[in-house]
Amino acid sequence: MRIRAMSAALPGAVALSVLGLPAAAQAAARPGTTAGLGSFVTRSAHPDTSLGSMKFSKAVINGGKDIVLGTTTRQSVTVTYTATSSSGVALTEAFLWQGTDSSSEDTITGSLGTDDDPDCTESTTQTGVYACKAVFHINAASDLKNNGAAGTWKLFLGGYDLYADASYNDDVATTRIKKTSKLTANATPEPVKKGRTITVTGGLKRADWNSGTYTGYAGQSVLLQYRKKGSTTYTTLKKVTTGTGGSLRTTTKATADGYYRFSFATNTTTGASTAAGDYVDVK
Repeated sequence: MRIRAMSAALPGAVALSVLGLPAAAQAAARPGTTAGLGSFVTRSAHPDTSLGSMKFSKAVINGGKDIVLGTTTRQSVTVTYTATSSSGVALTEAFLWQGTDSSSEDTITGSLGTDDDPDCTESTTQTGVYACKAVFHINAASDLKNNGAAGTWKLFLGGYDLYADASYNDDVATTRIKKTSKLTANATPEPVKKGRTITVTGGLKRADWNSGTYTGYAGQSVLLQYRKKGSTTYTTLKKVTTGTGGSLRTTTKATADGYYRFSFATNTTTGASTAAGDYVDVK
């Protein structure tokens, strides 16, 4: 049996209020804001992370990959999960939230909701087991106007069975929402005599969700890499740390015709990036 979440009977905040969901879910009903949380049901200062007989499992966010967003990125993120209830499933809701305690607006730093209720389909072989899918449409320009929102986010799932019993789990799975980074590289002089010094300069920037621009990312470890002409493989020559404004400058010895680039590995808040290789002719 295919279940369409009961948005007609329990629309928006009404459904959330009936479910008795915590503040993270209430906030996510209006993506990108945590306003108005005080008007909803509150729990104890140290709540359990789950409630009710419906169980949620096998949650996968964005195919298990980080969510990496630039300043104006619009991205659809799919979340799949299993809802299990011997009493059937009438409604499920999915939210992404960031913070330490989903019951208080003071401890929530970010919240994202879906435009539509998740779709759940009952298994043809297992009674009471439903495969569900939720889609989050994230607009970095409007939903993430807070640089602190980069980092770990948790998946909140709530459910309502056919006997009107509410269930939820506010930490079913986690993902990381990260800022897009950009790298440049320029190797000089060219051409250059073999054995002479090559200077490679460039810069590392990442998305600034507050300003809507890309700004320099200082103090980060970046690899200088080299690919000999005719080869398809880059090798790492050294590590370089970005300076003020994300600037990069280092030197190496010219050995043969080839390409030089910088490469930045991902961290907890910023996605990976690699500069285009800059060719140097060695005489």
